[in-house]
Amino acid sequence: MKRFTPALLALSVAVPAIAADIKMDDQSQLTPKATGQVGFQPPLEGDLPDNAYGKLVQEGRAIFVDTQKYAADYVGNGMNCTNCHLDQGRKANSAPLWGAYPMYPAYRKKNNKVNSYAERVQGCFQFSMNGKPPAADSHVINALTAYSYWLSTGAPTGQELPGRAYPEVPQPKGGYDIAKGREVYAAQCAVCHGDDGQGQKAGDGYVFPPLWGRDSFNWGAGMHRINTAAAFIKENMPLGKGRTLSDDEAWNVAAFMNSHERPQDPRLIDGSIAKTREKYHANDGVNLYGMEVNGVLLGQGIK
Repeated sequence: MKRFTPALLALSVAVPAIAADIKMDDQSQLTPKATGQVGFQPPLEGDLPDNAYGKLVQEGRAIFVDTQKYAADYVGNGMNCTNCHLDQGRKANSAPLWGAYPMYPAYRKKNNKVNSYAERVQGCFQFSMNGKPPAADSHVINALTAYSYWLSTGAPTGQELPGRAYPEVPQPKGGYDIAKGREVYAAQCAVCHGDDGQGQKAGDGYVFPPLWGRDSFNWGAGMHRINTAAAFIKENMPLGKGRTLSDDEAWNVAAFMNSHERPQDPRLIDGSIAKTREKYHANDGVNLYGMEVNGVLLGQGIK
């Protein structure tokens, strides 16, 4: 894993990743639009102290924005943390870090235990990044924790702040429609993520992340749930034009996205998709793992 030098610390501001869609000093998109309330305001870069703590926070931000480069040993796909947590983890209604950090330790049904914040981040590496969890006392986890702690400066502990997650979107009364989702994808999403959903690269890295296939999140990631993906899409996509899709369009395109194969759930039981679905997916929101779509059994995974 790459270690940081003073010259590298500034890269967290300049990294050409998707997180750069909002400037750090732009507070306009930090108000939770779904509630109409004035949202929590995280600190700005100028508030960072010039000491060891400030440097660790900057390192955490650099890892968060360019995970591919600064935590390469733990990433197994083409994703960066900021692909799901927009504006460098600041944006309200995009699972901002300032909404997550103060809520831990917390029980999670996903692993049936009380998780520390470090364990929560480790899970992101295992599932969303399709990689391996850094050790709880590793530099990567320490830096990401410091960054999350700093963004939460002034936030109340254990209180669900407006804008902390993705606003729920009601499921279409007639159910989601994958065919209609394909149409929404072609009209609204393909320009960035490609006709084949494989994203767009600049050099070796992705400017826009792949939505399915080898380099996308695996079947254990929260975004494989259609309801979760619909909530993220409704609020944040197309990039810069969030809340322009209807609820039905968000659900349909989320279903289309998640009707494609992706890397296997690392919790696979005895090589059995059926057993894995029964234990981990049958009651995990709305998802297509272990289901047959257009004659294809989903969940076989991509290596």
